[in-house]
Amino acid sequence: MTTMRAAAEARGGQVRQRGDRPSKRQGADGGRPTARAHLADIHLRAAEGDSTMVRFDGHASVTETPYEMYDFFGPYSEVVSAGAFDATLNRSDLDVPLVLGHDQMRRIARTTNGSLQLSMDDHGLAVRADMDTADRDVDYILPKLRSGLIDEMSFAFRITRGVWSPDYTEYRIDEVDIHRGDVAIVGFGANPFTDAGARGEPEHDVRSARAQLLLAIALGE
Repeated sequence: MTTMRAAAEARGGQVRQRGDRPSKRQGADGGRPTARAHLADIHLRAAEGDSTMVRFDGHASVTETPYEMYDFFGPYSEVVSAGAFDATLNRSDLDVPLVLGHDQMRRIARTTNGSLQLSMDDHGLAVRADMDTADRDVDYILPKLRSGLIDEMSFAFRITRGVWSPDYTEYRIDEVDIHRGDVAIVGFGANPFTDAGARGEPEHDVRSARAQLLLAIALGE
């Protein structure tokens, strides 16, 4: 298997500029290019004033925390800068849904109707969603969140600006575009540094197990 150092040497000889994005950016399995993150905690509690609603809180991306990725040349380290989401979150027309398994037909919240809010804090990209238990997809996922069968999430985005380190072992993402991407609840994730919570009905509190660090996959162009 190609080592990170060997991959960096090959990359340094082929990449024209340090600002070039990774070529064929993906995880080790070569699967769909999305970035995945572990949900450390799940909390379910009765929602005040409306027993049909569930509040979901979490982080879809953790900034300034390196994780392993692959490109055409082999493995490298990737890190999302603290300000990478600032421009995209300030769009007046931002359209991002919260979905199950990156299935755009299984939307359970969305920024355009006010049921999904995305913001930045000291940890990373914070996700807050109000989910209606009358929705079959919400009704489907809640028992799995309560039991810890599902405890990870993912997000789809496009890199708009980044730079390689001088030795080509690390790629820093300085700006991303998540407009018409998504944040998703998924079965497996790669980044074990995020956290999440949900508050709804019935009252229940579950602390999920910490996931093993896997290979992250992120969406390029």
